[in-house]
Amino acid sequence: MTIPVFFGAAALLSFCAAACSDGGAASGGDGLRRVAYVSSDEAFPNPERGFYYPYDFRFAGGGTPEPLSPETLRGQRRLNRSLVLLEYFLRDFIDRPLSEECLELVERNFEALREGGCKAIVRFAYSDSEREKPWDAAEPVVLGHIAQLRPLLQRYGAVICVLQAGFVGVWGEWYYTDHFGFEPVTETDYAPRRRILDALLDALPADRMVAVRTPAAKMRCCGLSPADTVSVRTAWDGSARSRVAAHNDCFLASRDDVGTFVGEADREFWRTESRYVSMGGETCSVSEYCDCTDGVADMEEYHWSYLNSAYHPGVIARWRQEGCLGEIERRLGYRFVLETGRFTRRPVAGGEFVVGLELRNEGFASPFNPRPAKLVLTDASGRKRQVFDMPWDPRRWFAGKTHTLTAGFAVPPQFVAGDVCTLWLWLPDADERLAESPCFSIRLANEGIWDAASGYNRLLDFELE
Repeated sequence: MTIPVFFGAAALLSFCAAACSDGGAASGGDGLRRVAYVSSDEAFPNPERGFYYPYDFRFAGGGTPEPLSPETLRGQRRLNRSLVLLEYFLRDFIDRPLSEECLELVERNFEALREGGCKAIVRFAYSDSEREKPWDAAEPVVLGHIAQLRPLLQRYGAVICVLQAGFVGVWGEWYYTDHFGFEPVTETDYAPRRRILDALLDALPADRMVAVRTPAAKMRCCGLSPADTVSVRTAWDGSARSRVAAHNDCFLASRDDVGTFVGEADREFWRTESRYVSMGGETCSVSEYCDCTDGVADMEEYHWSYLNSAYHPGVIARWRQEGCLGEIERRLGYRFVLETGRFTRRPVAGGEFVVGLELRNEGFASPFNPRPAKLVLTDASGRKRQVFDMPWDPRRWFAGKTHTLTAGFAVPPQFVAGDVCTLWLWLPDADERLAESPCFSIRLANEGIWDAASGYNRLLDFELE
């Protein structure tokens, strides 16, 4: 049954900036019931953001590593982590196709992510040492490996937060390389890497991003100038430009992050791009730039969503000592806080119900993968439930801003006078196989509104007249 949902109606009146100091409810002069919500400083896991923990899987000497278990991943969630890095080193296959055992391991890890309630940053490489040659495989071999992985990447794309480009060079960081041109400069130099990037974009579902290591890598591969950034008009349009993201694996390690940035134009490119594409990575050494003041400022400026919890330990220790580690843990990625809500003051069975919310993003970034927003109406017995799809896009709930969300719907006929009801905000995963799992739903940073069993955020309790 289709339930009418109305937007932009005259009943959706402007909001009052003031809030009830006690966090309770009141009736405003506009005739709507106003609720002020209480923010929370609690750290908790939320999908596709935060500190991650790295796991390496090394195929060297003929052995097959052990896969992750769902319980291991549930353990990460108990540490407030919803992300892991799955890094595969494919030395045994540097001159041959991937084995069935290798592909089976990748699949078992993806299955464990689904069951364990986590998502992954994924990277494939051939070497993790500058002293270990060859550093990577020839282009035809790499393209063959990507083709073999494509069915798995397509099938399990929902548990992939982002794919780092990998494959080229030591650690898959596109620098020390045998086959793809050391220290490329021009678009022609980057052409072999562009072919790898194109293959990865094709191998992933169309709504997932591939992160490259430097601003120059994206600009040269995609034929862009520093001014050709993704914008609010071109973000998430399915183009290669909108799907090529960023990762910085020497964050705050030197003035230019150890060659990540060639000049100010590179920095400005990533400042703008990272508003719409994913940004994350790791620190790689202690420096004069990695104190709390510079670190937090840079995470705000470059919209950081994820960061290695295990490396560099000296930098993590410094943040702990200087007192900003907790703030970073809370603010990586998005952090949505409900400020106020306005609702129909005396809801009537069969009548229109007006909803207005003010939601502030206190995080460094906004979500970068697609995610629906829904309102859910339930009764106290739990037997009645109606879900309303909202045209709100959480990717547009940008960091550092308060966002006004308005809607109206007709109370469904199964709800009758005297029903005690609850209205919820539900931000589930876009994938239907993950949508009903609370682990993959966004929790708001407010006191007393999260329902861990359903993954819903409580907006209002009321009785129908």
